Amino acid sequence: MPMNRVRMAMAAAALALLFIACYPGGQSGGRAPEFQGITNWINSEPLTVAGLEGKVVLVDFWTYTCVNCIRTMPYLKEWHAKYADKGLVIIGVHSPEFEFEKATENVTAAAQDFGLAYPIAQDNNFATWRAYNNQFWPAKYLVDSQGKIRYTHFGEGAYNETENRIRELLEAGGADLSGIPAGFAPAPEYDIRAASGNSSERITRELYGGYQRNTGLGGRYVAQSEYYKKVNQTLVYQDPGEHENQSFYLHGAWVNGTESLRHARQTPGYDDYIALRFVATSVNAVIKPHGIGPFEVQVTLDGRPLRPEEAGSDVVVTENRSFFRVEEGRLYEVVALPGFGGHEL
Repeated sequence: MPMNRVRMAMAAAALALLFIACYPGGQSGGRAPEFQGITNWINSEPLTVAGLEGKVVLVDFWTYTCVNCIRTMPYLKEWHAKYADKGLVIIGVHSPEFEFEKATENVTAAAQDFGLAYPIAQDNNFATWRAYNNQFWPAKYLVDSQGKIRYTHFGEGAYNETENRIRELLEAGGADLSGIPAGFAPAPEYDIRAASGNSSERITRELYGGYQRNTGLGGRYVAQSEYYKKVNQTLVYQDPGEHENQSFYLHGAWVNGTESLRHARQTPGYDDYIALRFVATSVNAVIKPHGIGPFEVQVTLDGRPLRPEEAGSDVVVTENRSFFRVEEGRLYEVVALPGFGGHEL
């Protein structure tokens, strides 16, 4: 259950690139690798990089539960609408983070929900991802009409820069863009506290419920030590009451599956819960029903229901409670605060 999904922190992360003279796949100046291992195409017949020569191609690696990817979609849709008939082809390479994201019907439904009309390639086995030496969601590779990568961008942001590079390559190929104004996207606001050297004050990292990621590099997302005794165990946890940023705390019965954390019992009320001390502006959760119908997740912030101005788009706020309804596996926006700060969820 990732919270506050920050795959690529725009202003807080430094990206080190190793440039090699032979230009391996995915680097600027080299030829764009061919699409490989694609299990299905959505919105299009199968395409190839070679067959797209003469076009300007924007290869966008994404997955539909990634909040950072979702935030880039308005710009991708705008570029598709403005430049598709001027020679731009956007290819969304969907490389799934979770097993349920591999289902074609789920990706198709997500593309429809987000209004994505450009071609989408399902890269379920990460063959194209590896061919590009890619490491990030989202990641953009801009390919010129001769099939060479001319520009890359990882993470959110740089929308004006990316569009200007698209326009340069289209105009170099003879496209007349005089009647199409370039867009203007204001730079995102950034709170310097997000990059604090104090882990209790800096932005909460991306957190996972599954055992595999908890025991992997950089893991230990669940605070209680008994979680780590073995995988696929059902335990009744006791919330210690004191919470630290960068981890979450379990109370009640939970199963620590390989990829996910699963609630393990029914209770008459909201007796079991996940507690999180977070520092951020927003909190998002990826949740999938498991063998049952839709269910509700009750949410409290600092011991009370969310107020309307604090609630994410998926949360319903009533006089006495705040909650969201889980009907399908996807990203749910839980908290959307007016300002950066620390709270108990």
